[in-house]
Amino acid sequence: MENKENQNQENTFTKDSEFKTVKTGVSTSSTFSEKKPKKKKQKSQIGTRVVLPFFSGVLGTVLVLGTCLYVPPIRNYITTEMLGVEDNTSEESTTSLSDFFNNSSSENRNLVSLSSLSETGISVANKVQPSIVGITVEYAVNSVFSSASSTASAEGSGIIIREDGYILTNNHVVNSSSSSSFYEVGDASKVTVYLHNDETPYEGTIVGTDEQTDLAVIKIEKTGLTAAELGDSDAVQVGEFAMAIGNPLGMESSVTSGVISAVNREITDTDGTTYTLIQTDAAINSGNSGGALVNSDGQVIGVNFLKVSGTGVEGLGFAIPINDAKEIAEQLIQYNKVKRPYMGISGIDIDSDDARRYSLVEGIYVRSVEDFSAAQKADIRIGDVIIEMDGQKVTNMNELNALKNAHQIGDEVTLKVNRSGKEIEIKLTLGEQP
Repeated sequence: MENKENQNQENTFTKDSEFKTVKTGVSTSSTFSEKKPKKKKQKSQIGTRVVLPFFSGVLGTVLVLGTCLYVPPIRNYITTEMLGVEDNTSEESTTSLSDFFNNSSSENRNLVSLSSLSETGISVANKVQPSIVGITVEYAVNSVFSSASSTASAEGSGIIIREDGYILTNNHVVNSSSSSSFYEVGDASKVTVYLHNDETPYEGTIVGTDEQTDLAVIKIEKTGLTAAELGDSDAVQVGEFAMAIGNPLGMESSVTSGVISAVNREITDTDGTTYTLIQTDAAINSGNSGGALVNSDGQVIGVNFLKVSGTGVEGLGFAIPINDAKEIAEQLIQYNKVKRPYMGISGIDIDSDDARRYSLVEGIYVRSVEDFSAAQKADIRIGDVIIEMDGQKVTNMNELNALKNAHQIGDEVTLKVNRSGKEIEIKLTLGEQP
């Protein structure tokens, strides 16, 4: 873009007055003609050389003083310093004007200064890096082309949550689900943990995993570790500072920064599981999984989870809110699993199009009922369509599971189902997920 500047030139014209003596007549008396012109010339010189400059000077002085006295700082200087008179006439307005300029300068300095942001990033990195670990996992791989097993490895990150060696990470870091018709990846055969600024490998054991939330806890036999400070993910706001710390591509203790792009973002993976996540534009790459997303106070607000990649996609990273992860981690440490309420059914989502096509109603079609489950005891049958739970309409399994997981094991819930065109209510006591 070319910027064009129009300059307006002002031509200033100065008019100079010339005073001339013009003869208008001829006198026959030489005495009269000599004295009269001399007297007029004397008056003209007094007016032009004395009177006019005097009044012009007076007028200019008045204008200058008036202008100066109108400007508060100059007026104060003239009255207090030059004349020795204290001026209280406009003290309030002068103070307000001074405050205005001071405040404006302060705000501008805050806007353009990057030193505070840089200092924040440095202090956050120094605080959190000792609590982030690198994780290497080895798997046994069975192939149809060979009777002997081979090994594969994967790398990820983890967050120290207790000083006695408990580390929070993603389930997909320590449990691979990668398989095909040609090979199968077994459970992790070896887990190795690397601490910050420590090249010593520590053997890790898997305490517990949870596929539903993609979280896991591992442990190493070492005490005195620096546990991360866990924040409040419910208080996270869009636009606030965010830093991701982990080991992308095996590069230990890498930090990337950005902002919180969104909260409570629902993302559905290829398996159909829906997660409620924190979105950020801080770069999250392979190996960052299980690392920390932290705020400007160096508090962990999320567990780095996944990124969206592809042509035209940039800055779409996601983290599991730490408030959700804390509850899962506590149960994994205490029970080696997550205790969840359980109904014992599998279902198919019926949308409005399916409902018209198959002469059903919108809801969840019960495809199977497990033996001895809470659903079987409550007389839920194959072919029932669940349309409500505790008075709230449900249209898919994710909504049903969300309502179910808000309860405790042993709670009684009310289901409304459509059975052969008739709506009935069924009381069901939630069991424990096996």
